[in-house]
Amino acid sequence: MSAKATILIVDDEHAARDLIRGFLATEPYNLLFATNAAETFSVLQAVAPDVILLDVILPDVDGFEVCQKIKSDTRWQHIPIILVTALDGEKNFERGYESGADDFLHKPINDYELRVRVRSMLRIKKQYDSLQQSLRMREDLSNMMVHDMRNPLTSIIGYSTFLKMKHSLLPEDKRQVDMIIHQAQRLDSFLNDMLLVAKQEQTGRMSVELRPIRLKLLAKAIESTHRFTAESRRIELVVDVQAPDAEIFADSNLLQRVIDNLLSNAIKFSPEGGAVRVQLEAFLPSDADRLHLRLRVSDNGPGIPPEAKARIFDKFEVVSMKQRKVPQVGLGLVFCRLAVLAHNGRIWVEDNKPHGSVFTVEL
Repeated sequence: MSAKATILIVDDEHAARDLIRGFLATEPYNLLFATNAAETFSVLQAVAPDVILLDVILPDVDGFEVCQKIKSDTRWQHIPIILVTALDGEKNFERGYESGADDFLHKPINDYELRVRVRSMLRIKKQYDSLQQSLRMREDLSNMMVHDMRNPLTSIIGYSTFLKMKHSLLPEDKRQVDMIIHQAQRLDSFLNDMLLVAKQEQTGRMSVELRPIRLKLLAKAIESTHRFTAESRRIELVVDVQAPDAEIFADSNLLQRVIDNLLSNAIKFSPEGGAVRVQLEAFLPSDADRLHLRLRVSDNGPGIPPEAKARIFDKFEVVSMKQRKVPQVGLGLVFCRLAVLAHNGRIWVEDNKPHGSVFTVEL
């Protein structure tokens, strides 16, 4: 290995630590030591080791629990852990694997077996690090491409808008320019979704600015944004608002993007002559002190297969479902889920009888 690997040895017995130190003395490792759970997590806060040798019997918290806590933390769950134990029996092995251990060593420790198992775990860790580096490079390249695409797209929207303002254009020409602008704006929205999803992955959360939104104004925005596209595809767009003067609290930008994604999908997959229905409703949950929003978007499209309903919002499933030509699947739904979760809300899809889908959002 080009750089020295770091091995964290956790054992409360001085003799055991010295024994392992002696066995690994000929290997090119940096050795760190801890005697209990508290010291272990103190070391992990400062240094991310490449492998952890963890004794099961510790004075404060046993090694099974320490292992489980490490593996449940996203900062450290990728670190291979070798449990070192004098305990025998299937139950202890089962408990060790359930806690997330990657391998076991029995006491008394054998010199050769120790070095072989550490080397094996280091190979796994090296492969993981290499994969993570490749993924980061790919994500950085994707983000760079998205940013670079924004400039020409902005020019397309700007020049098309300027062209539309010319009085010499015929009505049909203006209609076609409107379509260019609309499709460019859809592409711009898609790029924004990609950037927000990438940002959420990096920071672990999507920021939300809650502001009062009146349902009547929200309905008007939906009408003005999507009426043209629906009419161009000869699809009836129905916006139904209950209690139009009611106010809900949400991030207006994120909410508008969620609605745009769901409606664009519904219009795209509805057949010519079909209908897309948007229902806006304010409701008061039993544990809340202010109104929440319930949004339903219904279409007459091909619908979502039952086995795909729980997976269409998962970014890791999008590519495989696209390849199997599952309808209404894409990054837009991944973004919708992230935006809804940022509001502590929920989103799901059901069948629209006799055919089609109903996407419901509550936040």
